[in-house]
Amino acid sequence: MRIRVDWRVSCRLVGTILKWLWVPLLFPLGIALYDGTALLPFVLPILGTALLGLGLEQLTDERDLRAREAFLMVSLTWLSIALVGAVPFLLAGEGTLAEPVNALFESMSGITTTGATVIVNFELHSRAILMWRAVLQWLGGLGILVLATAVLSQLSVGGAQLMETETQTQDVNKLTPRISETAALLWKLYIGLTGLQVAVLYGLHLVGYAPEMTLYNAIAHAFTTIATSGFSPRGDSIAAFSPAVQWVIIPFMAIGATSFVLLYFVFQGNFDRLRNSDEFRFYVAILGFFSLGVGGMLFANGGPYTSLEEIARHAIFQVVSIVTTTGYASTDFNLWSAGPKHLLFVCMFIGGMAGSTTCSIKTLRWLVVVKAFRRDLFTAASPSAIRPVRLSGSVIDEETIRDIYAYTLVSLVFFILATIFVVLDASRVQLTVSEFEAMSAAAATFFNIGPAFGIAGPLESYEPFPRSTKLVMTFLMWVGRIEIIPVLVLLTPSYWQS
Repeated sequence: MRIRVDWRVSCRLVGTILKWLWVPLLFPLGIALYDGTALLPFVLPILGTALLGLGLEQLTDERDLRAREAFLMVSLTWLSIALVGAVPFLLAGEGTLAEPVNALFESMSGITTTGATVIVNFELHSRAILMWRAVLQWLGGLGILVLATAVLSQLSVGGAQLMETETQTQDVNKLTPRISETAALLWKLYIGLTGLQVAVLYGLHLVGYAPEMTLYNAIAHAFTTIATSGFSPRGDSIAAFSPAVQWVIIPFMAIGATSFVLLYFVFQGNFDRLRNSDEFRFYVAILGFFSLGVGGMLFANGGPYTSLEEIARHAIFQVVSIVTTTGYASTDFNLWSAGPKHLLFVCMFIGGMAGSTTCSIKTLRWLVVVKAFRRDLFTAASPSAIRPVRLSGSVIDEETIRDIYAYTLVSLVFFILATIFVVLDASRVQLTVSEFEAMSAAAATFFNIGPAFGIAGPLESYEPFPRSTKLVMTFLMWVGRIEIIPVLVLLTPSYWQS
């Protein structure tokens, strides 16, 4: 059998990415040098990734990326960085991350911007290792932006085609004349927003409103906010910080889950794009609706909060955190009553805008589903009527609508199968996990959210799950981040056969 895929081209491009992984590794290495902690966990990966990347680049001189090779490249990129990213955890040998499956889980959670952790005691880990987690998430957030623009849009698997329609940009790939310039533009936006958040958070510390928000914490949290990822170097997440910090982080989470194409126009002074965006209005309406719902229930049920400000802050923070798939916690929402917890569970299936760093199904797909369903109801009553589905004034073609229905259905099937596996595997090792806890853990990993409810709650850890469950969840995080289709294509025999 002759293989139709030129895997060497894919591996060469993966090698180019790995070759440059030594640059972000310098950051935690600098912290380790400053703190006087172990350097080996970072020195060896720096040398290893550079050599591995250079070696892979020698496989072929061919650079042209066809669709087949692109599918393989997209899938291998996230997988290979997760594998390499686990090496510092293993070499450091600290706490629960010293175990190989845990290290891989944490690394995949980092690069896919999930935020689910297996760390039990954060005090056992050096600041350098905790910063490496944040750096992985920052890279994952930027990576999906660049990849969605440069590669996924050409494969018709991401949200990029819809992003074109929604933003009324003729070709997102040509937001600037060259893809490389578009990628550079996204880099600048991403770095600028990260730098702005560092300045605001550390500024709060300097003026006395955030005693715990040191420069280290400001950088770590800015890295994982804009990436809508949620790793914190503190075991109690954002609950460890002052109300001022929590209020500041809310808009940055929302910005990270906003289409970066729209942000580009906003920074150019073109606010009409934002005002005319159906998806943006839908996204804001969802955040408002669920915040009011959760806040109202917390107010009605009473509970640990003593003021309206406290109720509003935690309700808005947790809704924004879950909808945007950031996964931070400003409070232990495990302790909430059933009503607000179930509303948060629904939020796990929404996601932010297409063309952002967020995950899950995304508001753009849900908006098209709602509009298409409303259209179908109308045409059922008036069969002769022609009523196209429009988004921000542009007509969505029927093939795209079918793709969105299929994607949503496949996502729900993955979620159901994952839930069944979590329940059965937990039962096998006699681990007590309720159906709701299993559903939330499956959704939190597959939709790249991070914290779930119960055993994997916001201030808890995924460490108690058996290794087999954690390996399946690692797979779910990988598949969820690259939006399922590339992996399913790779599993199709016709993809490989001549």
